Amino acid sequence: MSGPFAERATVEQVEEGTELAPKFDDRGLIPAVTTDFESGELLMHGFMNEEALRRTIETGEAHYYSRSREAIWHKGATSGLVQNIVEMRIDDDQDCVWLRVRVGGNGASCHVGYRSCFYRSLPTGALPDAPVTLTFEETEKVFDPLAVYGDAPNPTKL
Repeated sequence: MSGPFAERATVEQVEEGTELAPKFDDRGLIPAVTTDFESGELLMHGFMNEEALRRTIETGEAHYYSRSREAIWHKGATSGLVQNIVEMRIDDDQDCVWLRVRVGGNGASCHVGYRSCFYRSLPTGALPDAPVTLTFEETEKVFDPLAVYGDAPNPTKL
């Protein structure tokens, strides 16, 4: 790595040092967890490659690497739901990024139309003999995905 990213040299440097030395996985990705700055609500989880992390730092707006599209994705470039970074953190071993954001537009972050990508819950306990039943915790969409994205390909892949 070069530029804004230090080489990972020692555990002490990574865990206690002041240099950004991110650890990307074998596919060149680092997970990014994104929460609402005001409420702390979990909005989404995504991945960044080196370029997405650089662009996020440079612009103060969230950029991710879309595994389904195999491309850099500037969150909100199409929808107007840009994630403006208020604070950005990295975990102890520098292999996960946490973005605390304010979302432009109507405040939604999910391409399905809900505020959060985590709009369903699942029960815990004994596992049934059939698929686990999910419960919708958000029941109303913040926006209509068809109106926002039109005929753009859905990023969810089966």
